[in-house]
Amino acid sequence: MSTTQPIRKYADIRKLKEYFLERGEYRDYMLVSVCLNSALRICDVINLKWTDIFDKDKKKFKKYIELNEKKTGKSTAIFINNQIKNAVNLYIKNVVIKSEYLFPSRKGGHITRYRAFEIINKAGINAGLDYNISCHSLRKTFGYHAWKKGIQPAVIMNIYNHCSFSITKRYLGINQEDKDEVFRDLEL
Repeated sequence: MSTTQPIRKYADIRKLKEYFLERGEYRDYMLVSVCLNSALRICDVINLKWTDIFDKDKKKFKKYIELNEKKTGKSTAIFINNQIKNAVNLYIKNVVIKSEYLFPSRKGGHITRYRAFEIINKAGINAGLDYNISCHSLRKTFGYHAWKKGIQPAVIMNIYNHCSFSITKRYLGINQEDKDEVFRDLEL
C-alpha cells in the first residue's frame, strides 16, 4: 500500500478544480476547495452543515468553522478564507439547496467518505494528473504549501491537531527535490 502524497504543483491544483468547473459540478468543486483550504479530515468535511459556515440570521459567512474533530475529539476553529467563500457562493448561485448538509447525497444525508474518495480520485485521473490523489492528499496539500510558504512546522502541527511532530513531518511529504531546493537556494 502506498502513502498518499500532497499535490505539490499549483498547476495541478488548478487542473483539479477546473475539472469540476468545466462540468458544472459545483458541489464537488466546493468539496475540493473546502478540503484544500481547511486542512480538515474528510470525515469532518462531509459532516459540515450550512449552519457551520453561514449565519442565516445575519446573512453572512461565519468567521470560523468550529467543530470537535471526529477522529481526535479535539476542538478546532478553521478560518473561512476567500477560497472557501468563493466556492460556496458559486454553489449557492448555481444549485438549489435542499439539504442541511454542505455536501448532500442524492440518497439523503451527506456523501460518504468512500464517495468523496471516488470523486477526488476520478477527477485527478481525468484532469491528467500522473499520480493518484485521495481525500487525504488534499489535507496534506494544505500543510505542504503552508510549509513551502515559510509557515513554521509547529503552527502546521497545531492546525492539524497532531500530537507529535513526526506525524506532521510525514504529512508534509518532503522529498528529495524539496531538500535539493534548500541546498540550491541556501548559499552561505
